Amino acid sequence: MPDNEFGYTGWGMDWVRLAEPLKQTKPEPLLPRARSIARNNGVRILVEGNHVQANIHRGSEASVTYLEVTPLDGPTIRALEQVVPATALTLTDEHRAAVAALGIALTPRLARIDCSCRARNDRCLHFFATCYALARQVDETPWLALDLQGYRNAAPGAAADENLPPARWTPINTLDPKTFFESVST
Repeated sequence: MPDNEFGYTGWGMDWVRLAEPLKQTKPEPLLPRARSIARNNGVRILVEGNHVQANIHRGSEASVTYLEVTPLDGPTIRALEQVVPATALTLTDEHRAAVAALGIALTPRLARIDCSCRARNDRCLHFFATCYALARQVDETPWLALDLQGYRNAAPGAAADENLPPARWTPINTLDPKTFFESVST
């Protein structure tokens, strides 16, 4: 039995680090309850592509947490194809070490977090419980870590940048005020 029930593989530990970042300076009081909810199967997860929907029941309360994982970019996918074949049956520690040797960070980046609870905070109890439940699933099936980031969903050899959804925001510093407010004249 592993010492840590969540994130006992490197693949699952990435999801635990979303809930327990190393840069955190004070203890998070919600983490023990979140681990308890995940440990007692209080989180039902539905994964569709890079979207995760978690239904969490705790006592008489129910909540829905939604996570959207940022897909890997094209160069990263092409580099991964060299060391992690999409046809591999399972991902091993050796695959993880080969990816780390290339300097590729596979830590999931979340594009969107939403929860139906009244906490009014992205880092709520339900988000933490979802991270722990996902860590447990990724520990059991490491391919889920890469599938959530769009590795096997991208067309082989194609530029994955074409498969990315349109950006949700336009950064203000990318706009040129001279051309943005200019009227079209013919």
